[in-house]
Amino acid sequence: MWNPFRSKPILSKEDELFQIETYRWLLTHFGGINFYEETQLILPTEEFFPSKVNSPEEAARNTFDMVKKYSGLEEWPCTLKVQEEDPNLVVGETLIVQNAEHNPHGTFSVNEKNEAVITYNSKLVSNPSQMVATFAHELAHYLTGTSPEPPPGGWNNWEFATDIAATFLGFGIFQANSVFNFKQYSDVGTHGWETSGGGYLSEAEHSYSLGIFLLLKNISPNIAYPHCDGNIKAHLKGVLKELEEKPYIKELRLVKYVDQNS
Repeated sequence: MWNPFRSKPILSKEDELFQIETYRWLLTHFGGINFYEETQLILPTEEFFPSKVNSPEEAARNTFDMVKKYSGLEEWPCTLKVQEEDPNLVVGETLIVQNAEHNPHGTFSVNEKNEAVITYNSKLVSNPSQMVATFAHELAHYLTGTSPEPPPGGWNNWEFATDIAATFLGFGIFQANSVFNFKQYSDVGTHGWETSGGGYLSEAEHSYSLGIFLLLKNISPNIAYPHCDGNIKAHLKGVLKELEEKPYIKELRLVKYVDQNS
């Protein structure tokens, strides 16, 4: 029955199905007992990130090591490198270079020795939440790159699937909160506002991924809500309401894990 007051869906049908099929892909190749019994919802608290450090380099290294541990990739060999500094866009008291390219938050690659290398922008050290989100995304690249089959829609969708994979590893709150950052900056003779974003999915899409994760893991949303930005919390509430009315979670719980090593 048509209802003129029915809420608008959080995502388009196409984006919704991509989320479900990506989770099906992740559960098939990287799920199993490890996901259901060991993967945690990682929170931005001292309980999860207790380290006290003496330098930016040490902060990045310790954070990276913790993200690797919570991802279940602690034993996977990987080199972490800091990128060259971003160019200074302020060339005078009131002059700012327009359209200059910034270094990405992070990159993942495999070098000529077949070794995994992750790089990070040094500015991330001043934004711990985005640093965690970046490391989780790049490590999700490392993990999903071992899949025997491409993500839904092919490898052209790998970046989008990787964002979902980072939530699948437990870092959904960091992923969602880091989609959009807006802060004031000031310098000698210059002040204003700057924005930065992380990842490839929208706030609504990240919230949808987080909602699926919470329901699959039977984690109360009340654990997540206090750590979610306002928009994310609102999206997440809508997502959970939608998912309760659909068969997706029940279907995903039936996905059989295929051990690549067997």
